[in-house]
Amino acid sequence: MTNAYEEWVGRVEARTQRLDATVVQAMAATLDLDSAPGDGAPLPPGWQWLYFNPTARRSGLGTDGHPQRGGFLPPIELPRRMWAGSRVRYLADLPIGAEATRHSRILKVENKVGKRGSLWFVTVEHTTVCDGTACIVEEQDIVYREATPVGATPAATPEPYAGQARWGHDVIPDTTLLFRYSALTFNGHRIHYDQAYARNEEGYPDLVVHGPLTATLLQQLALAHGEGRALASFEFRGVSPLFVSRSFRVEGHTNEDGSLALWARGPDGELAMSATATLR
Repeated sequence: MTNAYEEWVGRVEARTQRLDATVVQAMAATLDLDSAPGDGAPLPPGWQWLYFNPTARRSGLGTDGHPQRGGFLPPIELPRRMWAGSRVRYLADLPIGAEATRHSRILKVENKVGKRGSLWFVTVEHTTVCDGTACIVEEQDIVYREATPVGATPAATPEPYAGQARWGHDVIPDTTLLFRYSALTFNGHRIHYDQAYARNEEGYPDLVVHGPLTATLLQQLALAHGEGRALASFEFRGVSPLFVSRSFRVEGHTNEDGSLALWARGPDGELAMSATATLR
């Protein structure tokens, strides 16, 4: 297939923002933490996703709640768009309260065919710089999919994940958690707050838990078992969706090489997200 979006490869944009401590406080409250780091403290891993998000006008949104196609990202017309995974390197602390710039570049646009039809993958590299120092470099994978046909046969129930956890805890994702995280990330995707849309238009049984929210919880888990060290890298891949009010577990263990194997296990034991972290 001819790549109709090849001209988007190499496109760049930059966004500059102060890493406001009030946003950090709001995130800590959303995650029900006892306290929040203040100005000058390192921004926790995953919390960079609270910043540098597009602020499209309401009239500039598509029916799914995302900004309309085109602009920086290619105008791929497939209706379902989601964040499939990322590979993140934490090179230096990003201080809360500082001004930082995120430089973004489209690395590749690829078409593949899956069990449910055509898929487009867009990989974007984000480099976050503060005071001339590159603090975070991330490769983010965005996938565009065809709509699930009305009355389509549900996917087979996945087998329980066989990973052996040494530590972990339960998470109950209520509607308030999903609402607050959508607000903090300025994420208008309706699958996270509009139950009728999620069910009738995108074929989900209920509201969907944000992938980066689950990835943030896994990074918190890594830090809790990292013996006081900071994250050097974190890689995650979404496998199957998690849904509101259905308890799931974030779990992990330490590998022989010192890296951390992490995952989120759905309510039926299925693998929802897999991840790997290294420490510095």
